Amino acid sequence: VQLVDSGGGLVQPGGSLRLSCAASGFTFSTYAMSWYRQAPGKERELVAVISSTGRSTNYADSMQGRFTISRDNFKNMVYLQMNSLKPEDTAVYYCGARGPVGDRYWGQGTQVTVSL
Repeated sequence: VQLVDSGGGLVQPGGSLRLSCAASGFTFSTYAMSWYRQAPGKERELVAVISSTGRSTNYADSMQGRFTISRDNFKNMVYLQMNSLKPEDTAVYYCGARGPVGDRYWGQGTQVTVSL
């Protein structure tokens, strides 16, 4: 099982980034996928989750309306489009997979820094 996160970087406040997560080694279309983030000195927190079919999504309150999670079950990819970024969005972002029997996998993380 492998989840490879990418797309992070340095962006100015108000800017946008698109994170990607490439999945392999499991039946991607049966797993709910999520993005979490962890800022220095803070606990990892949920950013967004998308159901296995992609029909259902949920977001943390502070990301609602600014972030969009999506997936492509043909390409085994999950994305996080982040708009109107704020300095407080600075964190390492992790892709996560949760299977039908509760098994969980994580990506290696990608750094997002929002700063002038």
